Amino acid sequence: MSQLSIEKSMQPSPQQKKKDSGLIRFFKQWDLQLMVIPALALIFVFSYIPMYGIIIAFQDYKIGSSFSSSPWVGLKHFSYFFSSPEFGLVMRNTIIISFLKFLVGFPAPVILALMLNEVRKMTFKRVVQSVTYLPYFMSWVIVGGLVSSLLSVDSGAINMLLERLNLITQPINFLSLPEYFWGILVTTNVWKEIGFGSIVYLAAIAGVDPHTYEAASIDGASRFKQIYLITLPSIMPVVTIFMILAIGNLLSAGFEDILILAANPAIRDVSDVIDTYVVRIGIENYRYSYATAVGLFKSVVSVGLLTLANLVARRSGNSLW
Repeated sequence: MSQLSIEKSMQPSPQQKKKDSGLIRFFKQWDLQLMVIPALALIFVFSYIPMYGIIIAFQDYKIGSSFSSSPWVGLKHFSYFFSSPEFGLVMRNTIIISFLKFLVGFPAPVILALMLNEVRKMTFKRVVQSVTYLPYFMSWVIVGGLVSSLLSVDSGAINMLLERLNLITQPINFLSLPEYFWGILVTTNVWKEIGFGSIVYLAAIAGVDPHTYEAASIDGASRFKQIYLITLPSIMPVVTIFMILAIGNLLSAGFEDILILAANPAIRDVSDVIDTYVVRIGIENYRYSYATAVGLFKSVVSVGLLTLANLVARRSGNSLW
């Protein structure tokens, strides 16, 4: 064996070099790794360890008994959910409410960010940002109280305004009529989330090269054309990622907002979604195995939707993985 072949055999492989460089980078960033460890520990303790409890979806679990002693029933709870009279109603409400929130709530922060980016008076811009951010930091209990006060039959501002404008002759009990619930729910969600959701898009717009706008302006492009041809394509990777996440949450129609705004049982036919159904039928009636089965069904479908949306987005070069 020649000296050259011996030296080549002693050299580390590309895989070994990559492994060594990764270890070296890990130890060089030990302070950053220490900051990540608590977050990883919290995720492991509160997200991964409880996954063991998913097995009760396939058992007839009774509170007080152990998982190992509970009898196995297979897909009994899933079959019961699919054949229950409430299945069609719950799935219809979940899909419609989720679709309405996605259709209206997803583009709203993008449009707000584009509008704020065009504002030249910084004082006005800061005021608008502060006003739109504030609702996000209020709990749904407070927001629900505000909405209930505005829509109150006795002294609600909305009813008083409609009466002053002679649009109605007597107050309307908005939160007790099914035909108004979806509109109230979606509008309230957009009002609460739009300001905070626009922060990410404003940050993405801030990263666009200003010289691109100057060149487009010299070529005669209007502000609208600059938004359409420069701003939107530049932030499209961020928009795509958030769209993938939103599609993955299409079966998450909401919980706190619906639980508070739909307190009246008269509108249950249009407000009962998977999350509220799990609490009402599964948790309150101590049917933990049934509630787990319904929640597992929702999680599996959500993962499937997320994967499908990611595969479609990968064709455009913007995907989560």
